[in-house]
Amino acid sequence: MALLEVRIDRDYDGNDVRLLIHAGNAVGAIPLLSPTTARPDYGLIVQPRFPWAGIGPMLAEMGWRVTPTPLRLPLLHRSERRVPAWVLSFMILVRLKALLDSMNRRFELIREARRAPRGAVHWAEYATRSLPNASFLSVPCTFPDLRDDRFIRGAVRHTVERQLRSLETQKEHGAFVHRLMELGQQILRRVQAVPVYVPSSTTLAVWLQRPMRTDEFVGGLQAIEWTIEERGLAGASDLEGIPWIMPMDQFFEAWVETIFRVISQRTGGTMRIGRKRETTHPINWEPPHVSSQKALVPDLWLEWDSITMIVDAKYKRHWEEMQQHSWANLEEQLREQHRNDLLQVLAYANLARTPRVIACLAYPCTLQNWSSLSERGRLVHKAELTVGSRSLYLWLTAFPMATAIERITLPLVDELRKLRI
Repeated sequence: MALLEVRIDRDYDGNDVRLLIHAGNAVGAIPLLSPTTARPDYGLIVQPRFPWAGIGPMLAEMGWRVTPTPLRLPLLHRSERRVPAWVLSFMILVRLKALLDSMNRRFELIREARRAPRGAVHWAEYATRSLPNASFLSVPCTFPDLRDDRFIRGAVRHTVERQLRSLETQKEHGAFVHRLMELGQQILRRVQAVPVYVPSSTTLAVWLQRPMRTDEFVGGLQAIEWTIEERGLAGASDLEGIPWIMPMDQFFEAWVETIFRVISQRTGGTMRIGRKRETTHPINWEPPHVSSQKALVPDLWLEWDSITMIVDAKYKRHWEEMQQHSWANLEEQLREQHRNDLLQVLAYANLARTPRVIACLAYPCTLQNWSSLSERGRLVHKAELTVGSRSLYLWLTAFPMATAIERITLPLVDELRKLRI
């Protein structure tokens, strides 16, 4: 439950005991043990608070800025058909690359024909096979040699080839699938020299018992196992699936990044991204040992000639609540959180050096609410402050988690053009 950020409270109404499940900001699927069989015969699936088109279509629109994280838990008996295979292919290929990067070489007994004797020479075979064929420089030998584990590398080759065949059928999802295939080809070239090897479940279990195994080693073997057994991510259909988790705050930040990437391209701006540490502004404390927060890191930083736009994405229900209730009728906790959001983005705005600065808070909302506000021209709530010779604009806006990104970006593009960027 803790892995999925789920909290459970017990409630007794005088007749029955009920379990109240409280979800956090993560989505995913985890197995639950049956009270009768003590086996993972049940599962808990947490879906987003705000409706979306499904994880597959959303990730297809965003590329792979964010992906689900598999959990090391027993498998569920359900798998999500709406999750395209490339989502799992991405996780598998990344794990295989990490496995190859971390593999230790070890001594193996090698048997091959050599030009000069090495180790134990099979003289009888040399006399009966090599000499009669005039192959005087083909000496059959067995010797220890320091090599990468050819069986694991053969299993990696089998896994990569399977993933590439799967990706060949998914090219219509976008250019990122082609880039994913390029990653697969790079991995395949590293293991091309070894023959394909398909390990059994017993062999995989033996490999997992090796001493000095690393997280990369275990993760790579799991990726091989998933491919051999054709497993998908757990969700809401009838196939066995892998437990997984994805933090929705990171997902929403990546979605907002995708939206503003399109906006910057349409308006001729440049964009820096906090996720890549491109917007980091260190805080220098004196003395250093009393420091608390080390830096300010806005989510997005967009610049034009005379305007800077700083965007902070918040996966919170504030926008929906403010559309339904007046400020005075909102919960005090929600109002305090919103004040903190405003103070945070205003602190970011102080970092800009252009004459005009836009500090923007972006929240999620339902597609229905977004469409209603769009029709009424109320998608952006604006305020303006004058600070000396600088103009500071405060924008509050919201985005649905839908794949119609061209339609979603139009209102913001229009608002920016009104400022004559």
